[in-house]
Amino acid sequence: MEISIQNLTKTYGEYTAVNIPELTIHSGESFGLVGNNGAGKTTMFRAALDLLESNTGCVYIDGQATNNSEHWKSFTGSYLDENFLVGHLLPEEYFDFVGAIHGIGDADVKAKLEILEPLFNDEILGGKKLIRDLSKGNQKKVGIAAALLFDPKVLILDEPFANLDPSTQIRLKELLKMLKHDRGVTMLISSHDINHVTEVCERIVLLEKGNIVKDLHTSSATLKELEHYFAGEPNAQGL
Repeated sequence: MEISIQNLTKTYGEYTAVNIPELTIHSGESFGLVGNNGAGKTTMFRAALDLLESNTGCVYIDGQATNNSEHWKSFTGSYLDENFLVGHLLPEEYFDFVGAIHGIGDADVKAKLEILEPLFNDEILGGKKLIRDLSKGNQKKVGIAAALLFDPKVLILDEPFANLDPSTQIRLKELLKMLKHDRGVTMLISSHDINHVTEVCERIVLLEKGNIVKDLHTSSATLKELEHYFAGEPNAQGL
């Protein structure tokens, strides 16, 4: 499923959070978004998911504007933060709730959770903690698992590696690579950790103050180039 951004801007007073004239994420592409705090990554994702109203332009998923259609929601999985969750539910109750929304029966939800069990690291299912009482990392595991529960064709994750322990980070990276290579999922992933995003994404866009600074196809040199840029080193100008 292709994602297209056209003339997207979002301003707050005189501050421009996002200014993207044109950007296309091709079907089946693993796409990473990097930038410092305030670069506009989360704002771009929230606009893509119709969670905020842009000043101009829009985001299209499978040819349909997300702010004027429900078509894309049936095949788009996403997790931005804990506000996506229902805190007063147990994880199992939340997964059943998400499954019901997408017409997935309890047995199929259970089977899917068994596949995702390595991501949970025995910390999510079977406990008595409500989602709101889980750690930030375990809340993120619940949110990511829920986004994957219905086998989405598009996956949008904001800072998926933050707050996760090293073992879960490794398992998540392997899972994302599998989704791209085996299922052709179109993925949009933002991360402050450029090591993770260069491992997972075949293409990386660098945002600075809402603007696209560079659009890179990941190679063996990409991580070093990004490190130079964020360190403010002179040779980063050739990035």
